[in-house]
Amino acid sequence: MVEKRTSKKGKAPRATIFLDIDAWIDSSLYEARFKAAEIWEDLTIFFRRFRVYGVKRGVFELLGEAFTLLAAGSVAMLALAMPAFQETAGDWRAQDDYAVTFLDRYGNEIGQRGIRQRDSVPVDEMPDHVIKAVLATEDRRFFEHFGIDFVGLARALAENMRANSVVQGGSTITQQLAKNLFLTNERTVERKIKEAFLAAWLEANLSKKEILQLYLDRAYLGGGTFGISAAADFYFNKEVKDLTLAEAAMIAGLFKAPARYAPHINLPAARARANEVLSNLVQSGFMTEGQVLSARLNPASAVDRGEREAPDYFLDWAFEEVKKIVPKGATHSLVARTTIDLDLQRAVEESLEFHLRQYGKDYDVEEGAVVLMDTDGAVRALVGGRDYGQSQFNRATRAARQPGSSFKPYVYAAAMEAGLTPSTVISDGPISWGNWSPQNYGRSYAGRVDLATALARSYNTVPVRLARDYLGIDVIQKLVGDMGVETPLNGHKTMVLGTSGMTVMDQATGYGVFANGGFAGTRHGILELHTHTGENIYDWRRDAPRPHRVLSEQAASYMNSMLVQVPERGTGRRAALPNIRSAGKTGTTQSYRDAWYVGFTGNYVAAVWLGNDDYRPTREMTGGSLPAMVWQRFMIYAHQNIELKPIPGIENPLPVKDSTTFAAAENADEAMRRPAHSLPLATRGVLQDLLRRFREAPPVRPARVSESLSAL
Repeated sequence: MVEKRTSKKGKAPRATIFLDIDAWIDSSLYEARFKAAEIWEDLTIFFRRFRVYGVKRGVFELLGEAFTLLAAGSVAMLALAMPAFQETAGDWRAQDDYAVTFLDRYGNEIGQRGIRQRDSVPVDEMPDHVIKAVLATEDRRFFEHFGIDFVGLARALAENMRANSVVQGGSTITQQLAKNLFLTNERTVERKIKEAFLAAWLEANLSKKEILQLYLDRAYLGGGTFGISAAADFYFNKEVKDLTLAEAAMIAGLFKAPARYAPHINLPAARARANEVLSNLVQSGFMTEGQVLSARLNPASAVDRGEREAPDYFLDWAFEEVKKIVPKGATHSLVARTTIDLDLQRAVEESLEFHLRQYGKDYDVEEGAVVLMDTDGAVRALVGGRDYGQSQFNRATRAARQPGSSFKPYVYAAAMEAGLTPSTVISDGPISWGNWSPQNYGRSYAGRVDLATALARSYNTVPVRLARDYLGIDVIQKLVGDMGVETPLNGHKTMVLGTSGMTVMDQATGYGVFANGGFAGTRHGILELHTHTGENIYDWRRDAPRPHRVLSEQAASYMNSMLVQVPERGTGRRAALPNIRSAGKTGTTQSYRDAWYVGFTGNYVAAVWLGNDDYRPTREMTGGSLPAMVWQRFMIYAHQNIELKPIPGIENPLPVKDSTTFAAAENADEAMRRPAHSLPLATRGVLQDLLRRFREAPPVRPARVSESLSAL
């Protein structure tokens, strides 16, 4: 009995323990909640001291919103700048490793590119007045800012407002270096944002001395020269160490506008600019008026170098090609024989400038680019813009612009590969692809048409129907890449009407497949690479990959049979060549921002683009107008006194009787008048009579390019 009671009494303490634990948890939670409430009340009382009321509250609310917008804007700008930072991941100093002397196809020297370290004079060894002249003109606060000079920007803005024009720039030396190293000259907000971020990146990763050294070594200073050392040698036949103050001032004035102030082109303008640099030295406090007086009274004179017209856009592209093909372990001081033909180069430059000068204002167009190749892929001429001195941005190789209808031949080529023929009939009628309903130019439809007619007249619905019902976007995209187009396509269904950007070089390369009977992989600009001792380290015929077929012979023949109809009875009649059969395609983008003509004969293939750098629409310029006229002018010259080769699949290289002849006459008549006005009938009659007399006159071999072009 005792043991039983003891057992019952032994259970009581364990129950009491659980009750105690429960009570402790409850009391602890209560106390914690009470303590938290006290802390919260204390914090509330504390922060009440910072509350503002009335006008002050409105000011703080505005500041808060401003900081919010600033944070959001910073995130947006950083997102825009991220692609630019990818450029810094590579070896962006690689240009220093090569020094290349370039020759034309015949072995004549045409220019140099690259910088050898022994040619680069260290900043510490340059005369003090040389450095001061550059800084006083380009960036007076260079050693004080962190890449972006807000003080200088405000000063430049004030000066420009006072003068009611752009008389000063706000870009720092670091920003200009960032643009030269990583970016282009395109005038867009995105580019300026990238420039600002990259300038800050350069300041964080390089010393001020390194930034200044790179700037002085890389800047284009006219006459085909890059860097202050090359400029000193070209203009004054001196080393940088021997430059006088007057000569240093003249070179310092070249950094912003080398074409306008180059002393070998316009010595009075160069001297006036040098005088401004001397004034900048005084205004910045770097020198006194007495110190610059002698330089004012005795301005510099440049060495007479004669007329030197280097094909700078071609040289920039060829330099990049050399760096791609140079064998590993080879010396970096090289001589490159290129494919360029300077006569054809001058003919292309003349044609582009002639038409932009004559008709540019009427069409509201400022820029253009051209690539001309042999049908074997040798690049004979390359023009990346109207004036290399004004802008070194190569629009022929770096500007990806929408090709418009000039993209359609790639779609038709895929259709030919898929088994269709030029006589295949397809509907040109209203079509919808998802929520996209493209229409023809003029919003009319032709009903059932054959593919040859659809391409010649550039109907929009037909290539869309081909892509949607017969091919698919992936097939077209792959074929375009196989044909040598390097710019990635966006893969969107609107791509079939040319909404994905392509370069002029891309277009010439792609159409070169048609001109070469279906073979790709032929484009080249470098024939041979030699060391200065004469050792051959690269030969295109020996070392380049062999051309490969991407279009069957039948498909290429079908395409050429359709493309020859574009200048004969289609949208490209102004490109028709007298007595020479050609093929090609026009292209015009939305709002008339870009206009193209890409075409070929049995001898040459060429692509022409016209537009504006800021993507401003032109005044209704189509690919069949000014671009076709530019193409026709230099192609007439290119085919003088050469053996005419037939276009693959087109046996007769001569135009179809009563077709191209009429088109050429119509084109000549159109070329003689301004696009917005008609000539009086009497005047047109006289011009047509002159045209007839020229045609009936016996051919004369021109002695020079300029004489031949003036006869056109």
